[in-house]
Amino acid sequence: MTPWQSTMTGKTFKFVPVTIPSNLSAQTAYTSVSARRTLEQPNAIPPTPQPAKKVAWPAPVREYVQRSFAPEARIPGIEVAEMEIKLKTVITEAAESERMTEIDWSTLPLPQQLIQQERAMASTWTSQGPVWDLPDTNDFMPMKKRKIEDNYVTLAEATSSGSPPWRKNEKNNGHADRITQSKGQASKAEKRARKQQEALGKGSSKFQQQVEQRKRRFGYDQNDDSPPPWPAARDASPINDEPIGPIVGTCQKLEKNYFRLVNHPKPEEIRPQPVLEQTLLLLKEKWRAERNYQYICDQFKSMRQDLTVQHIKNGFTIEVYELHARIALEWKDLGEYNQCQTQLRALYSLNLGGHPAEFLAYRILYFIHTCNRTGLNDVLADLTLELKQQNPLRHALAMRSALASGNYHKFFQLYLEVPNMGAYLVDQFLTRERIAALANICKAYIPKVSIKFLTEELGFESYMEAHDFLAQQLEGTSAEDAINADEFVLETRKAAPVFEAAKARAFATVDIKGQI
Repeated sequence: MTPWQSTMTGKTFKFVPVTIPSNLSAQTAYTSVSARRTLEQPNAIPPTPQPAKKVAWPAPVREYVQRSFAPEARIPGIEVAEMEIKLKTVITEAAESERMTEIDWSTLPLPQQLIQQERAMASTWTSQGPVWDLPDTNDFMPMKKRKIEDNYVTLAEATSSGSPPWRKNEKNNGHADRITQSKGQASKAEKRARKQQEALGKGSSKFQQQVEQRKRRFGYDQNDDSPPPWPAARDASPINDEPIGPIVGTCQKLEKNYFRLVNHPKPEEIRPQPVLEQTLLLLKEKWRAERNYQYICDQFKSMRQDLTVQHIKNGFTIEVYELHARIALEWKDLGEYNQCQTQLRALYSLNLGGHPAEFLAYRILYFIHTCNRTGLNDVLADLTLELKQQNPLRHALAMRSALASGNYHKFFQLYLEVPNMGAYLVDQFLTRERIAALANICKAYIPKVSIKFLTEELGFESYMEAHDFLAQQLEGTSAEDAINADEFVLETRKAAPVFEAAKARAFATVDIKGQI
């Protein structure tokens, strides 16, 4: 090796050779890994379950549900729990068969009507033997269930001759041997029935004694030839054997009291449409002259019942329901108004005329009164541009917007200009909104505010009305002396806690009578 000398330091460096041992081999810069021979992923993270999406029902289905629980559609003897089970079955079958939008929900029988039909079929079964006619719900029944029903029909036809199908064919003797019971394998039910028959024949069984005690308790004499006081058995005379459907009334009375139906209506007790039109003219005159709400409400309910029984849905039907709803609003009867509003919503969907914009505005104001944000959002989602341009709806939407943004100044200005009969609905929650506005005013105007200002700001008709309202709200509280009659002002420091607590109570509960 040649020595090397540094030019900067002058030192000389000499290269010394290094010998590498033979037992050492070169090492690579990577580590070998064996190839994976399976498709499994190590430490696989399980997928996160996605939340179930909320199913949105079409509008006809929601209207069908509302009509099902309307008071006019109730049928005596059918509980709400049965209706809910049947309604769930109908909607589920329609959804599974993907015919939710194909079914005409406006003409589909209600769940209580389907239950009534099934009971009528069951009574016919016990009196006349098996009846295998399929119910009306077959229009949207899944194919699997249809096949099962078809098998039932085949079985009924096979057993109509008196012998089961497996005994007709000699090749099926093996099935008959499986079903036939041996002499010592009779069922417990047959043994029990045989014992009861033997005991009844002797007339000394405990069961027979219990039957006789029940007869004596209900005043039935066994020696008397008159029929027992309790109704006959199903197989004797079916109760629901009358046809179910619209009837044509023949009654000619103009005035008829309202009675809840407990049996099938009779034509001689129902008034046809020409007679009902004369009745409506008579009721208009009596309402203008007498203003007897109890009488008018009873007569209108009777008219609505006659229309419902005869399945009359036209412009006259809408006129009857609209007039009854307006009278109920004027009398502050929200129960009857709710019933009319529910039916009007279904009638308007048929495009039969009437005033849908007016009553849709009432519906918005009603949802504001009940603080029903879900119902209000549904109404807003269904609004069209044509409806939004009409004056009643424009005004109702402006009031909703003012309350949503907390603009009480604009709200009370709109209150003085409510069209039609919307003011009767606003009066239901006016006190609540005035208390809420006073709670905000007491925070903003310190230490006092003029009562004259409150009169103009909160939509009072006079100074005395505003003074009496404030005195009523502060009576019996720690801020009873917050009204300074000499200066005509309200001391806001004292009144603020009282109005804040009153606001919380006002929005806590809403008393609604007859809500549907």
